[in-house]
Amino acid sequence: MQFVDIKNDIAFRKIFGNEKQSAPLISFLNAALELVGDKRVVSVTLANPNLFPRIAGEKASILDVRATDQAGRKFVVEMQVAEKDGFDKRVQYYLSRDYSMQINKGEDYPLLNPAYFIGILDFEFSKNGHYHSRHLILDKATNEHLLKDIEFSFVELPKFKLSLNELSTPIDKWTYFIKHSEELNFIPQYAQDDEGLKIAFIEADKHNWSKEDLIAYDNASIAEQDERGKITAAEKKGERNVKIYIAQQMKKEGFDTETIKRITGLSIEVIDGL
Repeated sequence: MQFVDIKNDIAFRKIFGNEKQSAPLISFLNAALELVGDKRVVSVTLANPNLFPRIAGEKASILDVRATDQAGRKFVVEMQVAEKDGFDKRVQYYLSRDYSMQINKGEDYPLLNPAYFIGILDFEFSKNGHYHSRHLILDKATNEHLLKDIEFSFVELPKFKLSLNELSTPIDKWTYFIKHSEELNFIPQYAQDDEGLKIAFIEADKHNWSKEDLIAYDNASIAEQDERGKITAAEKKGERNVKIYIAQQMKKEGFDTETIKRITGLSIEVIDGL
């Protein structure tokens, strides 16, 4: 067996956005939100991943997977491989919009169903050491949980350090699959007890993919590498601009060229040309 990288956009949608096979998504939702008993998700209906603007001029938002369960609850599941400015505000905006769009003007508020955002992040977001966190609206003094309709859950992959033998909870097992799928060549025993996770492994096996799917998968990987390259190039350009600014200030203060070169790392030709 050879498994794909679940963080790849095509692979992610194939596992979690498959209309014909929703067991993996259901299993993951229950794991990430720690739903048990009559609170568990039993069935889901997938929505169009394109969330179009509600008003003219508003930005269109592309969400990875959006679904509604048997109780009418709304779920947004997103894979984010690189941290971007305003990420915290964006996810709140997305979920609030999904929540409010359930009813039209004049309809009763009790018709609103809970909405949940689950973010799988390939970067560290929170300051605590836990890889899995859930964010609720609580009373600051008493922790009373009165406002229950909005919730955020984050899985921060860089913080996940458990080995295959240390997995205990459903979200442990799902996170191991998402982070380490490419390193495995067999379906671990722990997946045998969870039908949705077992199906996810089967769906992630490259041998079960068509040629067209594999081409799309490779193209998505190339596009992701290109995007990372743009970010790296922008960062390097920013660093160079800072060095040039420092060199300019040092020249104004009368520092010699060799000292400026040693501190900034710029070449003598660049420094002399400032």
